[in-house]
Amino acid sequence: MKEHFLLKLGEIVLKGQNRWQFENKLKQNVNRRMRPFGEFNVNIIQSTVFVEPQNEDCDLDGAWDACHYIFGVVALCRCRPCEKDLDAIYAAVREYLDDDLLSAKSFKVESKRADKRFPLNSIQISQDIGGRIAEAYPHLLVDVHHPEYTVHVEIRDQFAYVHGPAEPGAGGLPTGVGGRAAVLLSGGIDSPVAGYMIAKRGVELECIHFFSYPYTSELAKDKVLELARLMTRYCGRMTVNIVSFTEIQEAIRDNCPEEYFTLIMRRFMMEISERIARDHGCGCLVTGENLGQVASQTMEAMGVTAAAVNLPIFTPLIGMDKEEIVTIARRIGTMETSILPYEDCCTVFTPKHPRTKPSLEHVIKAERKLDREALIQRALENTELKKVRYHG
Repeated sequence: MKEHFLLKLGEIVLKGQNRWQFENKLKQNVNRRMRPFGEFNVNIIQSTVFVEPQNEDCDLDGAWDACHYIFGVVALCRCRPCEKDLDAIYAAVREYLDDDLLSAKSFKVESKRADKRFPLNSIQISQDIGGRIAEAYPHLLVDVHHPEYTVHVEIRDQFAYVHGPAEPGAGGLPTGVGGRAAVLLSGGIDSPVAGYMIAKRGVELECIHFFSYPYTSELAKDKVLELARLMTRYCGRMTVNIVSFTEIQEAIRDNCPEEYFTLIMRRFMMEISERIARDHGCGCLVTGENLGQVASQTMEAMGVTAAAVNLPIFTPLIGMDKEEIVTIARRIGTMETSILPYEDCCTVFTPKHPRTKPSLEHVIKAERKLDREALIQRALENTELKKVRYHG
């Protein structure tokens, strides 16, 4: 029989009467992710997603790789299905796991009898298959506590499945069960990680990037689009709203006290982002802010920024140190792109001595020379939409 994939559900199993909604969304997501690799049959039974190729043309390696990036899956394994018979199970072990058993020094067998109609219990299955393996591979030591290799046998409704150790999945909740969020995506390290972390909670993403040509280049824009593309490996295709921000930044430079440049700029970003978010059905804004990292990320400064909008602002990285953020960025594949040396609009007209403990009253007073609504409307009118999806 062809190889199958078993995808193990994570915290979905803790859900109550609405669990079926999470499972249905996960099934839809798996089906969508498998589509580029051929025809697969996808079913969820007893806290496991069964992915079965339907013909010889399926790209199993490509599909297997894609399964590692599906939120809602905590672990996954490639396996060999066989008849629910001890002889057939042992034959599958010899054929499917022979190379692994030959290279190991110790082993054990773990069995799971999900089909309670099977005449032997889990311990009896493990003893029988383990005894046969020990005879066939005399170099292998039986070690039930710390084996180098574990043979897994699962007795399910339709087949028995044989496989080696499972690999970790993406975890989290299925994309689409947690609503939509608008992520303010810069070209730095933090915001892609923040987007990834909120997406992991089942949230679909809409991205917003502020672009200040000619102070920031087309290469900087391309860098952000590449970061968004890398994020779609986990969270699926998305749209990046590229907001023309040059006029607003120049107006702030020409009319506002220098110490408030960054704060006023960020308040504009928030208000524009809120309007885009509402137009796309998003229930919150997400930023990569990290408490104390820069002058605009003190408690007081973040409070002034947040006061510009009514939508909640989620900050998944707020209590993390930089090394923790970098570790995640490397793991999800965004780090190398994030550190490319292209400009970010947040570094344009940076004040020499920014106010770190501002009052909202003083900031609002500093903004009064600006025609706020007209500036925002022109920025929205000049927003460019780019659709991105993962490939390769």
